[in-house]
Amino acid sequence: MTLSWQTILAVGCGGFLGAIARVYLNFTITKMLPHEFPFGILTVNVLGSFLIGILFAIFIHYNINESLKSFLSAGFLGALTTYSTFAIESFFLLQTSFFLGVSNMAFNLFGSILAAGSGYKLIFYFIK
Repeated sequence: MTLSWQTILAVGCGGFLGAIARVYLNFTITKMLPHEFPFGILTVNVLGSFLIGILFAIFIHYNINESLKSFLSAGFLGALTTYSTFAIESFFLLQTSFFLGVSNMAFNLFGSILAAGSGYKLIFYFIK
């Protein structure tokens, strides 16, 4: 992938649509399944991971325009959920190295939870 103005524009347009899709899906699913468990976010994360798996399989087998790849993967699915990128990277790492795949999963899962909690606590401490 080259970082041309077309690529940047494709990612931006895809991101715009992906963000709207995320809000809409999350709202709709949360309304359909009101519960303290975040079914809406889980749905967008799992759906995004499923879709990026499909796209990467297509990208490997077909010659797809780089701008379209960027629009769909980094743009649309990146805004729908960054979880999709994490999922496909972990999948590929597990195929080559179990250790690297599991390490990537553990660091992403626990690192992001720790970072989110730290950020929350830091700001909460100063707002108090």
